[in-house]
Amino acid sequence: MEKVSLIDGPAAPLLRANVDTDLIIRIERLTSTPRSELGPYAFEALRYRDDGSEEPSFVLNRPPFRGAPILLAGANFGCGSSREGAVSALWGMGIRCVIAESFGDIFRNNCFQNGLLPVRLPADAVRLLGDECSDGASMSIDLAQQIVRSPGGREFPFEIEALRRDALLRGLDEIAQTLLREPEIAAWQQRDRLQRPWLWNVSASAARPTATSESV
Repeated sequence: MEKVSLIDGPAAPLLRANVDTDLIIRIERLTSTPRSELGPYAFEALRYRDDGSEEPSFVLNRPPFRGAPILLAGANFGCGSSREGAVSALWGMGIRCVIAESFGDIFRNNCFQNGLLPVRLPADAVRLLGDECSDGASMSIDLAQQIVRSPGGREFPFEIEALRRDALLRGLDEIAQTLLREPEIAAWQQRDRLQRPWLWNVSASAARPTATSESV
């Protein structure tokens, strides 16, 4: 997982509430498309016309925001079904941070597992950022300081759990975080082997296949 520290660039305003994971990535795309190739299908229903051409009015198709690393979203972003592919699709189109008033819980958890930063700010702060970024001006998110800086220099602090903040700064998913404690795990296993050997020792009779009428 890539490390996350400072993210800056244009912020595309998609300030509609209740954007669900099905709108972010259609379920049929997840059955046959590798996660690393989901980017072109993100927001497919909004992004393309029926003939497959781009919809010019969609914000992420407009020149100032094409490839923007930041998405300004409405309340309850990422609600709906629990598909991790929604985060992969956003990542595949270049988005590294989503700022919204609130998120679907599972979507938010999936963000942390895939190196995409979800930032919660009050609705009026998100609208203000949308106004300042409407012409494609760059803004920044400093994860170490937990501050969003608008193009005009305004600063908005945000909260994030310390463990998740540290994991993003270091580029660690849950498996990598667990492996950091491998010496502690090995030490516990060794102690437990001594205290409860019956849980660790498999008897020869248990390991030996049992004869059946078919094998005789």
